[in-house]
Amino acid sequence: MFADQRIETEGVMKKRIFISTGEVSGDLQGSLLVKALYEQASELGIDIEILALGGDRMAAAGAKLLGNTVGIGSIGIIEGLPYLLPTLKVQKQAKRYLQAHPPDLVVMMDYSDPNISIGLHVRKHLPTVPTVYFIAPQEWVVRINQKKTDWIVQISDRILSIFPAEAEYYAEHGAKTEFVGHPLIDRMKDAPDRSSAREKLGISSDETAIVLVPASRQQEIKYMLPAIFGAAQQIQAKLPDVKFLIPLSLERYRSQILSAIAQYGLNAVIVEGSPLNAIAAADLAITKSGTVNLEIALLNVPQVVMYRLAPFTAWVAEHILKLEIPFASPPNLVGMKEIVPEFLQDEATPENLARSAMELLQTEKREKTIADYQEMRRVLGEPGACRRAAKSILEMVG
Repeated sequence: MFADQRIETEGVMKKRIFISTGEVSGDLQGSLLVKALYEQASELGIDIEILALGGDRMAAAGAKLLGNTVGIGSIGIIEGLPYLLPTLKVQKQAKRYLQAHPPDLVVMMDYSDPNISIGLHVRKHLPTVPTVYFIAPQEWVVRINQKKTDWIVQISDRILSIFPAEAEYYAEHGAKTEFVGHPLIDRMKDAPDRSSAREKLGISSDETAIVLVPASRQQEIKYMLPAIFGAAQQIQAKLPDVKFLIPLSLERYRSQILSAIAQYGLNAVIVEGSPLNAIAAADLAITKSGTVNLEIALLNVPQVVMYRLAPFTAWVAEHILKLEIPFASPPNLVGMKEIVPEFLQDEATPENLARSAMELLQTEKREKTIADYQEMRRVLGEPGACRRAAKSILEMVG
């Protein structure tokens, strides 16, 4: 663990910031915030130390991890059971550490239920510690009841929003909100273009390449991969020379993906390193719903999006909770209108995905999608989202 006493530099005590997030996307966006916080703090002459629940990317950016939460996330009732005990364990360790060594500020990022638990604990046991929610749970899209929204407002002194509709929703429910824009816009500044990505991956300019993004969670290997690989198989039957690119989100999924490539007989390769190379090189993406949809959109690659939950979870959501989801993928959520085709649950069949993918390979559909991406990009705000978020956070640290 870490030293009990805060480090003093030239007589000035370091400001300690704790950031809590989880899963692959949270680790990515958390790393961007950590980097921005250190840069802003240096410019302002503030000495800070960042502790975190997150992953390797946040650690590489300079955060000291209290626990690694990248591999213990899930969506759904049945799907979440294997991760319940590991989540509770890392939460207990973090809460115990925070209570023994109170930070100067707590930042929660996405990771809905675990972060609500963290926030409620901080409110009860560390009531003078200011709190920020950056990338709040998407209660503004779909909510089971009002209670979760109330909790999020209760545990947040300030909500830094990445979507305009998110800022409006939480402001209407009594939160102090600030729209800062989306962090991924800054990440795209260093993204490769199509020609350089293709050169790096050894793909000629006239080859048709499709990126497949089946999973960043274990449950998605089970429920998403068969539909996405089945669609790829159908496309390959029509386009024998097509090449499939599969970015690897976590090393633990490698053997399952390799086995599935062989099972479906795909002309596919796993792409190591940044997924942006595989995305930028592609003519099209077939992908599960998630943050990656925005990366794909910001690289102007048309995409077909799908998502499936376990049948029991889907049944409970539809028949017991009566949930109605207007959209699932971030590009459609930005303006609350369909930019990319989505297929959820029973509609997420290989046939539907393959048909929609073949349509998007046509010039007219492709150009319409890219034009819609440009409008989406304008709504997401100007570059500098993480710098604006870091500035707001450091103002609260004082």
